[in-house]
Amino acid sequence: MDKLKILFAEDDREIRELVQEYLTKEGYQIDTAADGNKGINLFKEHNYHIILLDIMLPGFDGIEICKRIRKQSNVPIIMITAKDSEVDKVLGLGIGADDYITKPFLMRELLARIKAQLRRFMELGGEASRQSNKVITTGPFQIDLDGYQVKKEERTIQLTSTEFKILKLLLSNPGKVFTKKQIFSSIWGEDYLEADNNIMVHIRRLRTKIENDPKNPEFIKTVWGIGYKYECESHAK
Repeated sequence: MDKLKILFAEDDREIRELVQEYLTKEGYQIDTAADGNKGINLFKEHNYHIILLDIMLPGFDGIEICKRIRKQSNVPIIMITAKDSEVDKVLGLGIGADDYITKPFLMRELLARIKAQLRRFMELGGEASRQSNKVITTGPFQIDLDGYQVKKEERTIQLTSTEFKILKLLLSNPGKVFTKKQIFSSIWGEDYLEADNNIMVHIRRLRTKIENDPKNPEFIKTVWGIGYKYECESHAK
């Protein structure tokens, strides 16, 4: 079986080498880039299973690289930032990243996040292959599990793998309220931390893509103090 390939763009040589050594020992094949230009070139030349992007890179920064990758691929992307601020985290997720990790980080934490992203991405593809021509239709939405595609009234909506998973969970269960803990456990496969705002960020991003008016959502509803649910006219009571 071929090794899973990771692209790691990081300008700090010590971190770059430490992560490369650690992940190589874990059985992954790692390509590294010290700047954004090389990172983009490597992405164009090779097929990767997951990408790790430092936000602050010389040349093209991690945000720009993420935007460019998202125009042609749904490969999982984990953003890495040295700034422990919500601005950088939200910005990274807002442009299509699937997760983030803040420096300094433990190698085992990084490995756990990589495995979680790879597991979700692979399982999603596996599920689609097992359910040939499976399409979920509800309200104005169609989710094609084979084509990994979402349409709203025949208009294709570009989603990240994480956004796709969250939307699929909600749309597959119209009217059911999911707590943040339930969504997090289903999508991330990990225990939910109350201070983690991943769910809120992804829901906000999803609304900008699927709602007619994201500030007044009619499909993804907030159930205050509990979580979120999908609602459409045919299921509203």
